[in-house]
Amino acid sequence: MVRYLTRRLGQAALVVAGVVVLTFIVTRLVPGDPAVAYAGPKATAEQLARVRAQFGLDDPLPVQLWNYARDLVTGDWGVSLHTKRPVLEDLMQAFPASLELVGAALIIAVVTGIPLGVLAARYRGRLPDLSIRLSSMLAVSVPVFWLALALQTLFASKLGWFPVAGEYDQNLDQTSPLREWTTITIVDALITGNWPIFTSTLWHLVLPATVMAAYPAGVVAQLTRATLIEESARDHARLERALGFGETAVLTRFSLRPALNPVLTLLALVFAYSLVNGFLVEAVFNWPGLGRYAADSIRALDTPAIAGVTLLVATLYVLVNLAVDLLQAVIDPRVRVR
Repeated sequence: MVRYLTRRLGQAALVVAGVVVLTFIVTRLVPGDPAVAYAGPKATAEQLARVRAQFGLDDPLPVQLWNYARDLVTGDWGVSLHTKRPVLEDLMQAFPASLELVGAALIIAVVTGIPLGVLAARYRGRLPDLSIRLSSMLAVSVPVFWLALALQTLFASKLGWFPVAGEYDQNLDQTSPLREWTTITIVDALITGNWPIFTSTLWHLVLPATVMAAYPAGVVAQLTRATLIEESARDHARLERALGFGETAVLTRFSLRPALNPVLTLLALVFAYSLVNGFLVEAVFNWPGLGRYAADSIRALDTPAIAGVTLLVATLYVLVNLAVDLLQAVIDPRVRVR
């Protein structure tokens, strides 16, 4: 296990280092002058020269790359050109809202996708299976922005069942101010017993989290069905049937656990996908997360902020994959010898 852990940590470090280099190169290839974006189009030549000296834009590229990597390690991710604040500070302010949304979506996807996949495998080739396969295909195929607008129009604007946009009712900041512990609103509200904000946040989460959960739920259901069918055809499943266990017991008690390994790997991929795909959902529902921050940064040609968002998402993707690999190694010892 120690050797496997060391190998995976080394691979993760190499991937993160590659992302750092790639991010640096891409930001230097983006059209426009970061000094002009920071100082403004009316800045004088002297002001632009001071900005370039301040951020080391006149240094040779290898020196800039070294300084960039060194600063990242020490927690200096640069200064945003449009907010004039440290990028890392901006990211830590925007990320909790995105994590809240993605976390809720993944919970919905797992809670619905795995049972549906088991049900489809149990009734393979029959009506429940066909219905679940069709529904999962639709969930995977429908454009996320179209689904977001459709649900918002129907359930928020017309029926009025859910809020149209926002993370929670901002009027509650006056009547029920929230004490921050984790900076994740719904978690802080639960910890501190702030039930008005907790209820409001939960209600605001329903539509955007459902939209974000559609794709992963469909993929999880399809993959769970496929892996269960494959696992239930192995020798151990035939032995369990011969011992008198029913098909449901064979699927849920004996085949489900090993069949979840690829599902866990998929969830790591879906996590990063949801963070990026959630930018559209956040825009539709005006959710105060990374999506809105990234959109503002792109409009302002804010290369430090764009690089920061890219690096954060990529690093999270690597860390989640590492965590899933380690979890798989615990669940299935055969993974450690690969």
